[in-house]
Amino acid sequence: MSEANVQPRILRVYVDTSVFGGVFDEEFSLASMRFFQRVRDGHFDIIASGLVRNEVLEAPTQVQEFFRDAVALAEIVDVDASMLRLMRGYLDARIVTDKWRDDALHVAQATVAGCQMIVSWNFKHIVHYQ
Repeated sequence: MSEANVQPRILRVYVDTSVFGGVFDEEFSLASMRFFQRVRDGHFDIIASGLVRNEVLEAPTQVQEFFRDAVALAEIVDVDASMLRLMRGYLDARIVTDKWRDDALHVAQATVAGCQMIVSWNFKHIVHYQ
């Protein structure tokens, strides 16, 4: 097969709650909207989780409505035993404390779901180089 016929691999990207809410946040609106446009253009396959869905239920109505529309483009993964074991490993390793177990679960879900990237505006626990 020639290089001209090789299609670029679409990245599986885990999207956490902050990005859906970021659409309506002045600081993150432009980046969030650009990201979701790239999703609609077919550059990324997005993965969200039941955890994201539950967190969005506590968000303002406009975020909930945006999520409902965007989720049509997403694969939703539910928590399974391997994700819980990995989350527990992160907590036991003290990567984050038990107080931030949902953040550890987001990362575990992304990992087990085979995502190559996590998109988040959580710079304290998820998008953090340490």
